[in-house]
Amino acid sequence: MGRRTLVDHLVDGLLDDILDGRLKPHDALPPEADIAKTYEVSRLTVREALKVLRAQNILYVKAGRGTFVNPTDNWTGLDAIIKAASHGNAADQVSRGLIEVRRMVETGAAALAARRHTPEHAEEMRKFIADMKRHHESGDLDGFVLADIAFHDTVLKASGNPFVRALLAQLGQSLYLARRETSAIKEIQRHAIAFHQRVLDSILTGDSELARRAMDEHMDQTFEDYERYVYGPKS
Repeated sequence: MGRRTLVDHLVDGLLDDILDGRLKPHDALPPEADIAKTYEVSRLTVREALKVLRAQNILYVKAGRGTFVNPTDNWTGLDAIIKAASHGNAADQVSRGLIEVRRMVETGAAALAARRHTPEHAEEMRKFIADMKRHHESGDLDGFVLADIAFHDTVLKASGNPFVRALLAQLGQSLYLARRETSAIKEIQRHAIAFHQRVLDSILTGDSELARRAMDEHMDQTFEDYERYVYGPKS
């Protein structure tokens, strides 16, 4: 990760002002000079930060009137959307939302993988399931999570569609953190290993509908385990 700049820090500061309610939807931002004084940065830094926030539709401009705060449902910047969704006590919304996104993308990817996978893809998936079992037995949480993610990434590769991987790649850090939260529970690890094997077996049949259904059932298991073992005990 590159070194963070003054612009990055100011973007974060203004985003916090919005999420903490100091700046509400459709509020006008203070003049550039006031922002520069508050954050002890130059006006050039302020302009660059506002440009970043406008590019993500966090802010909008009214000609001759100034810069205003957009409601969060108009935002398009992924990091900002995740930060907004997880703000306060709503972190569970992020986990649920990520499972929903994974279901939409990965069920289709599994169906394509059933038709397009190569022997190399199959061997990689077998290896990652074996790695999951090994890390489960040794208690290596990070190793388990990385093997889990690698299995799913191989399914995406086996779909033969590079856009599928690109879609989920943008969620990489969030997916890792969500997986790590759930995989800390041994019972969830056991469920994941069993369902990964079902997904692989279905892909190897070459039956797209069977593979789609197996991945959908895996997403059901993921959601149910989250509700039972992670969200339930916290609520």
